[in-house]
Amino acid sequence: MPEDKNTDNKELKEEAEAAEETQKTAEEAEKETPESAETAEAESADAEDTADEETVSEAGEADAEPETEESASDGPGGEEASGDQAQDKPKRFWQKAGKTPKKDKRDEQIAELQDKVARQLAEFDNFRKRTEKEKAQNYAIGARDVLEKLLPVLDNFERGLKDVDLEDPFAAGMDKVYKQMVTTLEGLGVTPIEAEGKEFDPNFHNAVMHVEDENIGENIVTQELQKGYMYKDQVLRYAMVTVAN
Repeated sequence: MPEDKNTDNKELKEEAEAAEETQKTAEEAEKETPESAETAEAESADAEDTADEETVSEAGEADAEPETEESASDGPGGEEASGDQAQDKPKRFWQKAGKTPKKDKRDEQIAELQDKVARQLAEFDNFRKRTEKEKAQNYAIGARDVLEKLLPVLDNFERGLKDVDLEDPFAAGMDKVYKQMVTTLEGLGVTPIEAEGKEFDPNFHNAVMHVEDENIGENIVTQELQKGYMYKDQVLRYAMVTVAN
């Protein structure tokens, strides 16, 4: 019996010691659990911060890439840059800056003076042309008036030399004067109008008589009563004629 009691006592001690060890282990586990939880939370927070930083850096690189492409395309060595865009750059610069180039007053005055000089030159050229035209017209009018007054003198020469003997020295001298006068008038542009034997033309002939003649065609000038003359391209005096019906 005594041996059984000792055995029971040993078992009870062993069980008590095991219970104490279990209790100590549980207490140590409880102490260590808060520290591990705090460590896990810190590690998770650090991981989240790292992920956020990586996301921000990737977004920055993605935003930077289009700018690089645009700058490359707008740059002088870019393949997509064109001459029109290059020409528009100064205009864009002024528009963005909100500035406009100032006009120099001296340039405006120079442009105004140049315009006035050009206008005056044009007016002077028109005046010169108009003056020359009026001068030519006045000269033609004056020459026509003088030549018309000389034609009766020429007619009298022709009448006087018609029935004279040219062997007479006086008559021969008058004939030479007449021929010289005709030559001078021709040099001025005065030419006689052909009338006798030509068809009547009211633009050059003045019919004063009509005759009946079967041997002559109708509307033909049969006789020239007074010689007509042209001054260049104008009628100086109409020829006075007789026309057959």
